Amino acid sequence: MSESIAPPSTSASGGPEMSTTETLTGIFFEPSRTFEALRARPRFLVAGLILLALACILTLVLYMRVDMGQVIRDTIERSPNAAQATEAQKDMQVRLGKTIGAIVRPVVVPIMIAGGGALYMLGVMAFGGAISYRKAVSVWTYSWLPPFVLTVLVAVLVLFLKSPDSINPDQIAVTNPGALLGEESSKVLVAILSQFDLLRFYGLFLAALGLRKVGRLSSGQAWGVVLGLYIIFALLRIGSAALFGR
Repeated sequence: MSESIAPPSTSASGGPEMSTTETLTGIFFEPSRTFEALRARPRFLVAGLILLALACILTLVLYMRVDMGQVIRDTIERSPNAAQATEAQKDMQVRLGKTIGAIVRPVVVPIMIAGGGALYMLGVMAFGGAISYRKAVSVWTYSWLPPFVLTVLVAVLVLFLKSPDSINPDQIAVTNPGALLGEESSKVLVAILSQFDLLRFYGLFLAALGLRKVGRLSSGQAWGVVLGLYIIFALLRIGSAALFGR
């Protein structure tokens, strides 16, 4: 007597059932199936904690390998108001800058997850679709996870392989042309070239796929949301470089 083969387990919402561990690994190797599972059961807490842990590790390694106090002091000395500040004031700015930098880098992660989910939800609504905030946050978190893991790996390798004196803390992961330019290069040019980042494009692909699967958008609508936000943030970064030299 022949045995029947059981079909793959699916949820009531029509997506495959995957555990949290399976979604964390599947987003690297089976992103389409993973987002279908997230449509049925949206989740983001564990992935978000991994992102936060990676940000803390990267910050720790950066502060171990690079004299951030000297980096901040050099930045102060290059500012137009450097001559008007006393050494005591500069020392205070250095201490404050190191403390704020160590705190802000990890804290940015939950802010970006919460804000990114809201932007995706609004973007889907702008294109006539509907997605819950929880699902939008899950798309943002999981589409950010693989590129950020690779970014941290590249950055840690750079921090240990390059001389600390030659490392630019703002361009650790050398995955875009802007990272190849020197300190004296035009900040606007660096900002423009930095937008052509391989890992960022990987994240855009995952985000468009996620919005298409989870938000049930067409491919054009999903890419419209993702590219629209990408262009807005790129213009903000380039504008900041033009106005403030950052």
